[in-house]
Amino acid sequence: MNYFLCITTEENAKIVMDKQIWGVSKKYQNAISKVNPGDHLIIYEMGKGGKEPKPQYIKGIYEAVSEVKEDNKKLFESYSPNETYPLRLKLKEVKLFKEPILFKSLVPEMDFIKNKTHWSGSLRRAMAQISESDYKKIVNFK
Repeated sequence: MNYFLCITTEENAKIVMDKQIWGVSKKYQNAISKVNPGDHLIIYEMGKGGKEPKPQYIKGIYEAVSEVKEDNKKLFESYSPNETYPLRLKLKEVKLFKEPILFKSLVPEMDFIKNKTHWSGSLRRAMAQISESDYKKIVNFK
């Protein structure tokens, strides 16, 4: 089994959780093509900038239940008007966190984040494959 951190906006995290679909743009084809049915995807909601930046949270864990399929129907919000995040996976809920996990509190424990001071650079992409060890740290976080 493989594990992925799926980085998205607050608006798209709601769509993922409501529709149980994950989608990325074609530039992330290599990343999403590594996902197989049975793999687990962790939904990471990135904060927004502004005067009071919003924190980043882990919202839930889903299992991929399909192969990657292409669908250009508008579903997700995008910065680019023509972007539909067409490479999609169907998901099944594994765990929703009643209280989302503040990601910053996980950073010191995450092996995939090499620079613990400027850790957000590790998350400037749609998906990041993580180790089983990092996955377990997230799932079992108290």
